[in-house]
Formats: sequence, C-alpha cells, structure tokens
Amino acid sequence: MEVTTLVRTVGLDLLKPALPQRQLDGHKGTFGKLLIVGGAVGYTGAPYLTASAAARTGCGLVSLGVPKTIWPIEAAKCVSAMPFPLPEKNGMLARGEGYLHEAGAETAVIRGVEPDPSFDTVQRGAAEMLRFEPDLIVALGGGSPMDAAKTMWVYYEHPELTTLEQLLSANPFPTLRKKARFCCIPSTAGTASEVSRSVVITDKGTKHGLGNMEMMPDIAICDPQVTVSMPPHITAETGMDAMTHALEALVSNRANYVSDILAERAVVDIADALPRAYADGHDIAARETMINASMIAGMAFTNVSLGIVHSMAHTIGGLFHVAHGLADAVILPYVIAFNSGDERARGIYTDMARRMGGADMALIIRDLNSRLHIPVSFKELIPDEAAYMARVAEMAPMALADGCTKTNPIIPTVEQMEALLRQVYTGV
Repeated sequence: MEVTTLVRTVGLDLLKPALPQRQLDGHKGTFGKLLIVGGAVGYTGAPYLTASAAARTGCGLVSLGVPKTIWPIEAAKCVSAMPFPLPEKNGMLARGEGYLHEAGAETAVIRGVEPDPSFDTVQRGAAEMLRFEPDLIVALGGGSPMDAAKTMWVYYEHPELTTLEQLLSANPFPTLRKKARFCCIPSTAGTASEVSRSVVITDKGTKHGLGNMEMMPDIAICDPQVTVSMPPHITAETGMDAMTHALEALVSNRANYVSDILAERAVVDIADALPRAYADGHDIAARETMINASMIAGMAFTNVSLGIVHSMAHTIGGLFHVAHGLADAVILPYVIAFNSGDERARGIYTDMARRMGGADMALIIRDLNSRLHIPVSFKELIPDEAAYMARVAEMAPMALADGCTKTNPIIPTVEQMEALLRQVYTGV
C-alpha cells in the first residue's frame, strides 16, 4: 500500500486567515490575556522564558506570578510581561535555600516532620540524607523539626544503626561529624533545641528523651524575624516551655552558679516579654527578648537537666497527644506547689516571685497562663476523664522512669506521682 505524505510549511499566508483581525484602536488588554504562575528559588529561567514567548507570539497582556523571594529577579528580566509577587507558604525556607544557592551550594529539603516526631519520620529523613549526602544539615523550625533533624543526623552518619533502642541502650553514643556539621534556625522561642544536646522522639506511642553532647548543634542562628509568623497560641505554648526550662533548671539538684545566672535572667525576661509577644506578634523587641531568653534557658537546662514537669509532659503528651509546651504550662504551677515541700526549692521560688512583684510563684504562673489563655487543667484538653484516669497507674511509673525525674528537687513516690497526675487533670 502506497502512503503519500504532504509536507507544508506554515507561513503567514496560512496563519493570517485563522487569526482574528486586531482592532485599530485596541490595546494589549484586547489582544488576549495570559496568567503564568511558576518559578522557585534557583529556577527563575522557566517563568521568564514562558512569559517572553507568550508576548513575542502575540499575546497582549501577560501577567507572571512568582514567589516573592524571586520576584526582584523576574522584575529585572521581564520587559513585556507584568511580574508580581505571590505569598510563599514558607518564606523563610525559600529565603534560606536562596542564600545557599547564591553561595553555590546544592540543597535538598526534607518535609513532613510531624509534631512529636516519630522514629518512622527519622528513618525516612535519614534515608533521604544518605541519598543526597549533605556536608551541612540545617534544621529550620520549632522543636519537632530540630529534634527530628538531630536524630536523622545520627542515623545518616551511622547507617548501621536501625532501631531507636540502639541509642537508648547503655552502649557508647555514636560519634558524629564524620560526614556533616549541624545548624539550627529556630522558628519558635521555647524549645531551645538549637542549644541543647537533647531530643524527644516518639516510637510506638511512647516519647523517648535522648541526650548526648554529640548532638549539640555546631551553629545556632537565633533571628527574631523568623519567629514573627508564629500564631498567638504557639507563641504562648512555646514561651511557657521556655519558662518551664528556666524554673526547672533553677531548682534542679544539679544547679550551679552559671546555670542560675542564665535561668534567673530567663525567668524575668520571659515573664515580661511573653505577654507582649502574645498580644502583638510583630513586636520585634518582645520577639527578640523571647528568642534570647529561650536560648539561655536552654543553655541552663542543658547543663543541669530538668524536673518532673517535663517527665509528666512527656508521658501525658505521648499518650494523649497534647502539645509539649501546652502540657508544660498546665503542669508547672502544680509541680511548683509540690516542689515547695523542699526547703531549698521553696526559697528559690519565693525569691524569684519577689523579683517579679509577687509572693507565690505558683500564683504568678497561673496568672501568666490566664493572660495567655492556657487552660487550668487537662480536663479542658482531654475530654474523656475515664480514659485518662484509667491510665494514671500506667503513667506514673513512665513519668518516674523519665530521665528528667532524677534532677527534680523531690523525687516523688509512685503514689505521689499518681496524685499529681490526677491533680493536673481535675485542677484540685
């Protein structure tokens, strides 16, 4: 069967009859309108070339929407198109990537770190690191991304490790920095993971606290501008986490001259700045005070550890999915009252209360929580009282076994811990 192929060059004689006649008094708005959306940091060429091609082939009004991070580049390139900036879901991430690209670095982003990061997430991130082989790991975000990234770092450097139990055991902690250095950029003012050797990872429904100086970040970039986007409730909860760090470091049975200086300043500054940052997220002075106070509170507790507020928060948060900072805030005044049974701790609380214009530190914290709209008890956060109370006997030994318990000024008995767990739920 013979096949005949007709080849014809497309020229003006063919195109002209197919195109509508342009009006003599027309303008670009009458010759067709096109919206192009695209581009990313490091990928500025495609949107510009697309917009230029559209304009050159006869489109009248070409609008180009690009991430605001790269808008200045597109605005300088485009002659015929109309570029405009689009909001970015994570502008700080894009900006950070942009700085690294400008320095000639290749980047890969590990996304999807959940609150209370799981060991599954750690394994996924470590696998991505093994594929990319970074020289520098940058953790940008709150406590969860920073804790997850620290732990991913361990498994990236040591792919022979396969379980979390291998880090929990009495074996020597693996040596890091053979493959990469580690940098933290906190987006919240509270966790202090950027200056801490500690992480909290959830595995099989249980929160596990790990701590070793190998996991101390090499670089911490604490920029208050990064925290401006925090919503008020996150500002409140993470801020009270920082307050808890400072107060628990003060009464820790390992407290010393240096940790006291750091923790005392943090308590005073947080009490002053946190309500202001909560009321106005764009109060950059309050934001700066908070991120600095969070940092020095982290330095304090990294050296002297914490107490049973954190032991209880780890336990309750892991089982009932309460955000860590929120759990700390609810528990803190009850533990202050409990710890006041120790003469040394009582004296510290009284002294700090007087410096803050009061007489009772537990009441000062309750008032601060109220101003931040934090509930008085877990009854407002965990509606199923029966389910909670049914697990008190299970939670008490879990909290007592937490590493933070051993530096509390009073080591509770099982019965005392059960009573505290009931009290923080009922509020009485």
